[in-house]
Amino acid sequence: MTLVGFAVFLLFGVCLVLLGANQETLSADLGLDLTQLGLLGSALALGIGVGVAGAGPVVDRSQRKPLFVGAALLAALALGWVEPGMSLARVLAQLAAVGVAIGVQETLVNTCIAQRHGLAAAKPLIIVHAGATLGAALAPLAIASQAANPSWIDVFHTTAAAQLALAAACMCLRFPEPPTHPGSAAREPLPLRELLPFLWISFAYVGVETTLSLYVVPYAGSIGVAEARALHAMTCFWGGLLLGRLTLLTARQRIDARFLAWAGLAGACTIGLGIGLRSEAIEGIYGLAGLGMGFVFPVLIALAAERAPAARGTATGLAGGAGALGGLAIPPLHGNLGDHFGVAAALLALIFWCGVMMLAAIVALRQTPTTANASPRSSAR
Repeated sequence: MTLVGFAVFLLFGVCLVLLGANQETLSADLGLDLTQLGLLGSALALGIGVGVAGAGPVVDRSQRKPLFVGAALLAALALGWVEPGMSLARVLAQLAAVGVAIGVQETLVNTCIAQRHGLAAAKPLIIVHAGATLGAALAPLAIASQAANPSWIDVFHTTAAAQLALAAACMCLRFPEPPTHPGSAAREPLPLRELLPFLWISFAYVGVETTLSLYVVPYAGSIGVAEARALHAMTCFWGGLLLGRLTLLTARQRIDARFLAWAGLAGACTIGLGIGLRSEAIEGIYGLAGLGMGFVFPVLIALAAERAPAARGTATGLAGGAGALGGLAIPPLHGNLGDHFGVAAALLALIFWCGVMMLAAIVALRQTPTTANASPRSSAR
């Protein structure tokens, strides 16, 4: 399951940076300003939120393989059915469909890993989520390596073909069965008070991650840096996220919310110093930001799953859905700031959301999980 999860998240990461990595040709074709580009990012994030949160209860109660294959086919259709000169409304709808599909895939993988590993799920989740950072790092690098920038249409079609291949491969795989007593998730209420800090962390983190990726090319242009370097900066950001996740695998102590608090502080300091000083070393700024915050999402997903062992799919779906909501709300908000005050100011304002991450993690540390939510370490390794 870990290998399958890694492949799923590899394509998930590619989808996350499709807009930012293809910003120039996509904006030129559709005539987009920064706010409209943010709306496209919001459509993708909204779809992810619907897919992640909506799939949670279903994953807790039904067979996983048909759901996963159907999601991959939906992603392939929405990505493959693009063409030049599309209306903005149609692109928004298809990006939302892509988001729903990859959101369902995300919840499936998160739930299966958490179910199999129990309290030891943090590190396996870090491994599979490393696929997302690798995919997001390699995609802009591949585009930048071309002699002439490929059309956004071609890139979307290539990603659609990869989703088809993933669907075909998973037809032959065996997914973990849902819990023996599917009704138990409905009988035992979710510990919403204990989950709330992780929902806020997810909301803020995904919003920061999406906004940094989406506006890297306009930011580079505002300080006189070439677009090719902007794409390299995006690769450095996602490469930093990957390195941050892999580094946490060496941790000997229990991975808890204090790591999330330090990540929020690291993000605030990096953005404040790098963007605030308008440094042209954007590759280094983005790389350090990724390194400091790289492990946030898999760790918060693992900790959320710990708080609701009888309904891990629902808990991880809520956490992922909160992140998608952050990806929906924060990019257009900061895009509007960029249109009025400049893109550097828009990125600098992300410090606020880093502070939200840090404060929510401190709240989570002060909470004591209820006895009912304590789960024994899984024997399946």
